[in-house]
Amino acid sequence: MQNELITIKDTTANPAPLGLMGFGMTTVLLNLHNAGFYPLDTMILGMGIFYGGIAQVIAGIMDWKKGNTFGTTAFISYGFFWLSLVALLVMPKMGWGNAPDNVAMAAYLFMWGLFTGVMFFGTLKLSKKLQFVFASLTVLFFLLALGDITGNAMLKTVAGYEGIICGGSAIYAALSQVLGK
Repeated sequence: MQNELITIKDTTANPAPLGLMGFGMTTVLLNLHNAGFYPLDTMILGMGIFYGGIAQVIAGIMDWKKGNTFGTTAFISYGFFWLSLVALLVMPKMGWGNAPDNVAMAAYLFMWGLFTGVMFFGTLKLSKKLQFVFASLTVLFFLLALGDITGNAMLKTVAGYEGIICGGSAIYAALSQVLGK
């Protein structure tokens, strides 16, 4: 009896647009707040939990199924970034610990900037669109960390505008994949 190799073709959808949209839309909305357009409220927190958080984790699991290590790592990590950020904001209000001070938030944002900067190198073999998303996200995290560590409100505002550009670039990258452009 001869062993036959059976190949199963993956016909599942590309999860990257879902992950990029979850990241992009949530990033734009949070950074409209950072730029000073409206206060932090449940709209941003809800987006952080469900679209920025859970949808990206789902996209990451779908990318894992496709064998995409970069997509898995990026989407699951940033999905949990959003969930952890919401937790940092909500848990103290629920009496579940103290809110992080500016130094702690700067450390949190710096670590995400460092991670994102390393992930940027993974985009060098991918599209220019993703290179821009990761490069601008790296800058965003470092601007936010710098704003927290210095207490400079203007840096946070500048970061807000830069974050709108970053999030918009992720939306563009997602929709270009959906529309085949």
